[in-house]
Amino acid sequence: MTAAEYAAEYNLHRVGARPSLGSYLRQAWARRDFAFELARARLQSGNQRNRLGMLWVVIQPTMNAIMYGFIFGVLQTSKPADFPVYVVIGVFLFEFFSGSASQGAKAITGNASLVQSLAFPRITLPFSAVLQQFLALMPMVGVMFVFCMILGTPPKLSWLMIFPLLAIYTLFNIGIALICARLTVHVRDFTQILPIITRILFFTSGVLFGTERITNAFPGFAPVFDFHPIYQTLQIARGSIMQTAVYSPTAWIVISVWAVVLFVTGVIFFWAAEERYGRVN
Repeated sequence: MTAAEYAAEYNLHRVGARPSLGSYLRQAWARRDFAFELARARLQSGNQRNRLGMLWVVIQPTMNAIMYGFIFGVLQTSKPADFPVYVVIGVFLFEFFSGSASQGAKAITGNASLVQSLAFPRITLPFSAVLQQFLALMPMVGVMFVFCMILGTPPKLSWLMIFPLLAIYTLFNIGIALICARLTVHVRDFTQILPIITRILFFTSGVLFGTERITNAFPGFAPVFDFHPIYQTLQIARGSIMQTAVYSPTAWIVISVWAVVLFVTGVIFFWAAEERYGRVN
């Protein structure tokens, strides 16, 4: 009798074998506390040596918003209405996406010793990376609301729509992080390409200025923005917070479909290479 036959007879499983998708997700859910504590610890440790500590979670994107707002506010001759608020919303929400993508890409390769020494569903690592960005975003949302009021935008009931929007946006970012995490395992150079991709998205998602500049120069691109998930997310956020901004109700459908499709695709795509992650070096 061969070793394989003995294993089958006594219900033995190969060490490190990939479990079924359902079992894999149940194991990951059972370790949700680990993912949360890992995210919280890394968020704190990343700033604890600085004198201002966790305040940098808010200060850094705020400084970015001020810098971009000043530069593009001076350079642009035609600016959207309530331009400072427009920029603050765009920069803060885009930071969540870019941080999720970059940290998700390094979730496996940046934790090689942990991945190789312990047996656990590796999907918890990119999940934790996005959760870390989400925890950093929460105080930023409060600051964003304060900035909007200081800049002359009175609060209204529609501001509460930002919370279901963030839930969908988080699902979208988890899918992105899972895909980036596996791609980086196979192609290490992907971490060098990713900043270029996010920079392109930054300038083509309506973060700093209306997309009319692009569509006026390239009319064929106009329909693309109807299905652009980041652009539509920013449109909903601005339409919910600002007095002058509006958005199409179909934007909710667009970002919801994107979020579900990317999340499901990301989970399956990441799970399919589970056995590969233990060999990361």
